[in-house]
Amino acid sequence: MQSDLETYIVQVESPESQISTQPSRIDLESWYKSFMPKTIETAGSDEKPRLIYSYQNVIIGFAARLSAKQVKEMEKKPGFISARPQRILSLHTTHTPSFLGLQQNVGLWRDENYGEGVIIGLLDSGVTPDHPSFSDEGMPPPPAKWKGKCESNFTAKCNNKLIGARSYIEDKHSPIDDDGHGTHTSSTAAGNFVKGVNVYGNAKGTAVGIAPHAHLAIYKVCTDGCLESDVLAGMDEAIDDGVDIMSLSLGGASRSFYDDAIALGAYSAAKRGILVSCSAGNGGPSDSTLSNEAPWILTVGASTIDRELKATVMIGNQKLFEGESAFSPKVPILEFFPLIDPSLSKLNFYSPYCKPGTLNDPKIKGKIVMCKLGNVAPVDKGQAVKDAGGVGMIVYNIQKYGFTTFSDPHVLPALSITYQDGMEILDYMNSTSEPTARILFHGTIIGDKEAPVVAAYSSRGPSLASPGILKPDIIGPGNNILAAWPTSVDYDKHTKASFNIIQGTSMSCPHLSGVAALLKSTHPTWSPSAIKSAIMTTANTLNLANIPILDERLLPADIFSIGAGHVNPSRANDPGLIYDTPVKDYLPYLCGLNYTNQQVGSIIKHKVDCNKVKHIPEAQLNYPSFSIKFGESSQTYTRTVTNIGEANSSYSVEIDSPPGVTVIVKPSTLKFSQLNQKLKYQVTFTRRDNSTNSGIAQGFLKWSWKKYSVRSPIAVVLQPTIGF
Repeated sequence: MQSDLETYIVQVESPESQISTQPSRIDLESWYKSFMPKTIETAGSDEKPRLIYSYQNVIIGFAARLSAKQVKEMEKKPGFISARPQRILSLHTTHTPSFLGLQQNVGLWRDENYGEGVIIGLLDSGVTPDHPSFSDEGMPPPPAKWKGKCESNFTAKCNNKLIGARSYIEDKHSPIDDDGHGTHTSSTAAGNFVKGVNVYGNAKGTAVGIAPHAHLAIYKVCTDGCLESDVLAGMDEAIDDGVDIMSLSLGGASRSFYDDAIALGAYSAAKRGILVSCSAGNGGPSDSTLSNEAPWILTVGASTIDRELKATVMIGNQKLFEGESAFSPKVPILEFFPLIDPSLSKLNFYSPYCKPGTLNDPKIKGKIVMCKLGNVAPVDKGQAVKDAGGVGMIVYNIQKYGFTTFSDPHVLPALSITYQDGMEILDYMNSTSEPTARILFHGTIIGDKEAPVVAAYSSRGPSLASPGILKPDIIGPGNNILAAWPTSVDYDKHTKASFNIIQGTSMSCPHLSGVAALLKSTHPTWSPSAIKSAIMTTANTLNLANIPILDERLLPADIFSIGAGHVNPSRANDPGLIYDTPVKDYLPYLCGLNYTNQQVGSIIKHKVDCNKVKHIPEAQLNYPSFSIKFGESSQTYTRTVTNIGEANSSYSVEIDSPPGVTVIVKPSTLKFSQLNQKLKYQVTFTRRDNSTNSGIAQGFLKWSWKKYSVRSPIAVVLQPTIGF
């Protein structure tokens, strides 16, 4: 019966030995069909097709609807590797170009370098094609290499900006965005210039993506979630279509790379010269909560920007608390209103979160309501409060989010405040019989000197899948980001502006996808690892106040929250030296992870014998950062840098050793005589004899010459030593 069927991702060996040295699309299709149970071939017409996708690039395998019994039969066939039920991945959910130093005809945008000729493939929830962010004004036609298309029901909506649009949702929805997430991320990466943008009159200005003249190809792979089979199909098609950058603001929990759909697809993309940029996840500030950890992926964490949409709440004892909100009343509301805490009624477990349907207390009418962050979106909390007769709302954070607050649009006067401030207001409410408060809105304020701050929710390392690779790689703007939206978020219909402010590493990922597009446009021969290296080694580690970047506690952020630091696009355009990682280097790296031959083969898509491969430890991969774990023994690793700065140059090393560790670099000077020349250096890490430290230590090494400064962060996990 159909009810016992589910979609499996099936991986098989390459059919090379059975068919030919280079299997064709037809060969692969036939090979895949040979694994399908015979009963399927005579299945009734009322059943859904069993073979859903035949993958050509991302894996040697297919997606099919099967029963557990049919999978058992399939396992007996020669060439079978694995089959597992697909997982549902989740989406990781203006002013930022200026914050990143991108201004017209200045820096990386000088000479009108807006990403011309580069194609960004965006895998998300679709797109809103009629939105002005996707106008093709000033856009040339797509490059001749482009092989993609717009689906037949969408062709008229495509143009020189939006050059491809496909849907992989099983019931064949169109690429139209029903969620908003895909419209927001695609316009962040490459939206065209749109003047006069605001949300409720806030954040006024010109909205523009990071690479406004890059082309966009949309692959709709998400609705309520993102099925792995659809994500793989979108990546498979994007590789064939000829994209230069792939952007995925989605992911799941950490997995071994052979069991991670995005890692598998991204490897194939990297092999074809496509940079894959992915969100790090929203599991912060807890440790080891990363998604998308593979070294061939650019893993992006989230930070704040220097724009605040400031709001304040004054309570009856005249104490003032600052927060944020995108709400803007038609006229200022100056009077105080009574405060109420719905958690005191104990009518419903979800009432403290102001979940719709739980605010049944008639006392809410005419009052400002205290609501906990979580469970439902802030705008839904506000609607519940409004429906219950409330006149305002204060959303207080969870404790672990520290000082991070959110500029959400609201349906009534409301703001976001910290957990600590929320507790202080609740204490005040318990101290008086008639607590009152007043909410005021102060609009847009630019110039927060603490920015960028690591967003509380941004996932942190160390990586579980490969601890010897430092992740995230980079952080970029992700908190309170204004970008295109399918419908107006002005719930009182003040305006028809279709922009919204949301947050997440989903928002930081397309910022980096756009930066990668700018670099690819300027340097078309750069490999994905060269682009990644340029971004990482030139990153900022200081904030606008010129002190080390802070985290949500307003304490110095550690290396597993910021990786190499905060992206600096203009410096990345001229990095001096790069760490290029040839795709062939991933084989000894993967064998070094102690994967089986079959598991390594499923990633690189041909048979492997790791016994014949010289394994390398993770930290030996030619990566722009170091992640070391050791007890007492010293470790030595080699790096190769390529000169892309000035032909005759001499770089000297500067070392900031992690506490408890001695770092020695040989040679200490790298002398180049020509461009594209490669030189090696060795780094030896030794634990100091008198060091009893355990835990995480961090430092860096930096190669400098004239204007160039090429920085590699160093993360060390010190294990307790014997005898201490």
